[in-house]
Amino acid sequence: LTGEPFLIQKTPGARVFSGAVNGDSALTIRAERRADDSRFAQIMRVMHESQQRRPKLRRLADQFGALYTPLAVTVAMAAWAFSGDPVRFLAVMVIATPCPLLIGVPVAIIGSISLAARRSIVIRDPLVLERAPTCRTMIFDKTGTLTYGEPELVEEVVAPPWDSDTVLALVASVEQYSKHPLASAIRNAARQRKLVTHEAGSISEPPGQGLTGDVQGHRVRITHRRVLLAQHPEVQPHLPPSSTGLECVILIDGRYAATYQFRDRPRHEGARFIDHLAPSHHVERVILLSGDRESEVRYLADIIGVREIYAEKTPEEKVEIVRAETARAPTLFMGDGINDAPALLVATVGVAFGQHSDVTSEAAGAVIMDTTLEKLDELLHISARMRTIALQTAIGGVGLSLAGMGLAAVGYLPPVSGALAQELIDVLAIVNSLRAAWPPRALRDF
Repeated sequence: LTGEPFLIQKTPGARVFSGAVNGDSALTIRAERRADDSRFAQIMRVMHESQQRRPKLRRLADQFGALYTPLAVTVAMAAWAFSGDPVRFLAVMVIATPCPLLIGVPVAIIGSISLAARRSIVIRDPLVLERAPTCRTMIFDKTGTLTYGEPELVEEVVAPPWDSDTVLALVASVEQYSKHPLASAIRNAARQRKLVTHEAGSISEPPGQGLTGDVQGHRVRITHRRVLLAQHPEVQPHLPPSSTGLECVILIDGRYAATYQFRDRPRHEGARFIDHLAPSHHVERVILLSGDRESEVRYLADIIGVREIYAEKTPEEKVEIVRAETARAPTLFMGDGINDAPALLVATVGVAFGQHSDVTSEAAGAVIMDTTLEKLDELLHISARMRTIALQTAIGGVGLSLAGMGLAAVGYLPPVSGALAQELIDVLAIVNSLRAAWPPRALRDF
């Protein structure tokens, strides 16, 4: 609901947003407001309002049909008027049947939906396939899309005489019993270094005070900078500058030993994906839009190469930003949380990343089941390929029909021959459209 990347630890008396997902511990929560006044209900109201104001997009076949049908009738009427023969009118109308538009384009769309499903991409609105290749602005939520939404240990400031491996092994030994949001990041770091952890005893974790335990004859305490300075202000000169991310302070045998700093882990393919959007998909602008703190958003933007950011934005503010960008150019917005659902509705194309929320999936035009940016690239390629094949079918089929209409108008193509010719055109259009369901050699290029 907030856009923050980490699990938030709650202590007795703390406020909890409705719609938040609880971790592993049992909680007793007192409801102080009606359901209609909850944050979740406010987001849902914004989403419904966005649904009502969603722009009506014309389908590809409708755009061609709006021009083709009046033209066909005009040619038929002109042929009848100039020749005085009503058979000319009939012959033109027979060959002018818009089957490439009525059958060929839907076949290409259905084939692409099938191909996307086989690649773990669910197309909920076929307009996504038609509009995605036209999007020139891409807007991404931060947490869970361009990051893994999990804390990662990124810096260790170790005080002498300790070394980083020894401290990490001791801390991981204590944290293996903890359900704190940062515990998994510490355990993962120790596992990656193949450090040996040991049994810990006398484990204590008072709410808001940190974690304490005995390991290998050492008393290890993991706590917060604020808690430590309140109890031991003399430690201040030994601490590194405060980080904009999350951090914890480690004491061993009552003495300061290290400070650990954590960040939301960027996806390993993020920078490559952002770099290839302009040359491969003609994307002109990439925007990072998040409810998280500006320092965290800026940190990620610098790593992956995004220049435009919006930070600390509420769902209502996200809607207004996406709506303004969509008014300038077609937009694709990708998010994964409930707070992203309203913005997904007002973008030209809304893509839900993962299956984190039914609300988000319902608001999106496409849902990427496997949470990798490679799948979004595949969606863009499938969409571009479908649009190309659909245009080939529509323009090619209509072009052949127009040629047949000309022959019928001057009397060279009688109605029966026109019907046979039109059937041949339809078959060619359908066969071409079926190519959309055949997987190409590659569906990604980064």
